[in-house]
Amino acid sequence: MPRTLLLLVPLLTATLAAAPATAQMMKSPAVPEPGTPDKVVPLAKGQVQLSFAPVVKRAAPSVVNVYASHVDTRGQSRSAMDEFMRRFFGDNGGGRGRGGAPGERAQKSLGSGVIVDESGLVITNNHVIENMNEVRIALADRREFEATIVLRDPRTDLAVVKIKSPSGGLIPMAFGDSESLEVGDFVMAIGNPFGVGQTVTQGIVSALARTQVGSSDYQFFIQTDAAINPGNSGGALVNLQGQLVGINTAIYSQSGGSHGIGFAIPASMVRAVVETAKGGATAVRRPWLGARVQSVTPDIAESMGLDHPTGVLVASLQAKSPAEEAGLKRGDLILTVDGKSVDDPEAFGYRFALKGLSGQTQFGILRGTGRSTVSVKLSPAPETRPRETLKVRTRSPFLGATLMNTSPAVAEELQADFPADGVAVASVDEGSIAARAGLQKGDMIVAINGLPVATTKDLERITRNSLNMWEVSINRGGEVMTSMFGG
Repeated sequence: MPRTLLLLVPLLTATLAAAPATAQMMKSPAVPEPGTPDKVVPLAKGQVQLSFAPVVKRAAPSVVNVYASHVDTRGQSRSAMDEFMRRFFGDNGGGRGRGGAPGERAQKSLGSGVIVDESGLVITNNHVIENMNEVRIALADRREFEATIVLRDPRTDLAVVKIKSPSGGLIPMAFGDSESLEVGDFVMAIGNPFGVGQTVTQGIVSALARTQVGSSDYQFFIQTDAAINPGNSGGALVNLQGQLVGINTAIYSQSGGSHGIGFAIPASMVRAVVETAKGGATAVRRPWLGARVQSVTPDIAESMGLDHPTGVLVASLQAKSPAEEAGLKRGDLILTVDGKSVDDPEAFGYRFALKGLSGQTQFGILRGTGRSTVSVKLSPAPETRPRETLKVRTRSPFLGATLMNTSPAVAEELQADFPADGVAVASVDEGSIAARAGLQKGDMIVAINGLPVATTKDLERITRNSLNMWEVSINRGGEVMTSMFGG
């Protein structure tokens, strides 16, 4: 007999045996013991038919599957390595990509997304389509469409794609108020885990404002125990009104599966990225403060007369920045942004990033023993000099790196300190000489072989000739390091 039947038999027997006793109890109700809650038998069909199905019916049509791929056409000829990979790993590993076409290599990615506009805009995670150049969207009703990438925002790990020539019948999901969520609220995650098809899981909000997750620059996540697995990335976290309150983006896992600790980007940030895409922009621009802030330790909190660590401390200011113009000073403690409390630099960065690029925002600050409010102008970081982007192609420790002249705008994008001498490393190609040399995005190249580097033209001139040895000074996070590299 199957295990399920073995389990059901005792339960059915217990139910039948209890029937006479139940009838006796109806004749002579027992007096409950003090402190014991009354147990009530369901009296109507509706009392035993509670379900989340109506919410799912409302939200599920807006959740899509996202299939992304990157196809490189390599021509018809095969190298010896191509042939080796083909013989030992099959055509997909040896130079055949989508459709088996000779000379193509394909990378593929699977994720989820949410329709947020009737025109066909779909929000998903940036890591789902990162480095991809082909995207297809599969709707819940099994229709499939090609899509174009409208906007990528790696700093929030969000991206917007647009369905090409939608044939109608698209159902966008309404945004919910992620700011009103409370720990303990019911939520549901909808997506395509492991590629098995659209799946719904249910749980609660386990925590809010999680900032130590590390999957994006703006860390301020909703934590939930609703099961989230690979393939759920970019899917919807919905409330009981079927509204979008978050985009599922990361899990804490030691095995690759769900351990009941999942993280979603709040709808307030998602909405900001979507509105940027609707406005026709291809990149998200955020307000510039022109100040560096740091966490408040227990020792700092005690020295400032605080009951507990809270807020962020202004560590430095840039000249002619909105922070300086607002009257902020080094040592000020920022407690709130437009009345919303901030407890660490990540929470402050998230709150400030949502403010847009016009008008003003109010900071509640503590200076000494006095509390006050300052108005900070909202504007983008200025590009005070041309970037003059340089892709290094000569053999040197910088081969494979992309470099830019520094400015507040570049520093803001790279999350680097400004002002700072040198040339900024904007990106490093994987597996390149620059990567093997240890260069990282955000590094500032200060000097090469004792010669100061102020612009990308300086670096290009210095690296024009090959050398046997290179002495490179790098400013990383305020600390200058000098290393020797072979030619």
